[in-house]
Amino acid sequence: MGTPEERAAKTLTMLTEKLTLNADQQTKVKAILLDQNTQVAKAREEAGDDRQASRAKMMKIMEDNNVKINALLTDDQKKTYASYLEERKAAMQNRGGGQGGNN
Repeated sequence: MGTPEERAAKTLTMLTEKLTLNADQQTKVKAILLDQNTQVAKAREEAGDDRQASRAKMMKIMEDNNVKINALLTDDQKKTYASYLEERKAAMQNRGGGQGGNN
């Protein structure tokens, strides 16, 4: 999975290409992504084997950060970002990440 820094850099590169982020946006988005990845790693660690609690915390962190990122974008970028988030959501569901468990 890599470190939070590596994951943030990878996501930033992808978002920069998809959204054509300018230098200022890149700096701000990178900080948001790094914070998000650090919080997610901490949530995973704290939740231990409680996958449901871990997932709930991670979803909240990601939703909050999506709002922060969206606030930095132009109207055109917001449309592209919304499409990107929908694609990610569909991909998660297709690989089983979105299905409920019987735990």
